[in-house]
Amino acid sequence: ITAGDTSSFNTMTASWGAAGYLWNRPVAFVFVRPERYTFGFMEQNENFSLSFLGKDHRDAYKICGSRSGRDTNKIQEANLHPLTTPSGLVTFKEARLTVECKKIYGSMLQKDHFSDPSIYEQWYGESHGGDHKLYIGAITACFIHS
Repeated sequence: ITAGDTSSFNTMTASWGAAGYLWNRPVAFVFVRPERYTFGFMEQNENFSLSFLGKDHRDAYKICGSRSGRDTNKIQEANLHPLTTPSGLVTFKEARLTVECKKIYGSMLQKDHFSDPSIYEQWYGESHGGDHKLYIGAITACFIHS
């Protein structure tokens, strides 16, 4: 997940998410915890991109999922090369697929909304880093890179 523009952006590896069809449009679902540096960029921007790098970039996924852009230049460490999409979002030269999204919904997950409390106990609460915010983005463009 990448939010921001080329002058100021952050990216993170997200293991949880989905794509589908909702409200008569193609959408992507992503989850970001407020303590993640990317969260502020998600909150401040109405669009975000999803970059799919592929199996040959597992090290980049590990770096972008375990290091904070607050403390390090993880883009450089991951040997990624930012590109600007035609609409001004950030993706990477190494991406095999980029999906652009416009935020259309956002809400914090809430403990009392889980029908199965064991899920919350296993994945959330203070001992697990807090709750996620769910963002639903309308898919506005997709690019297959060669």
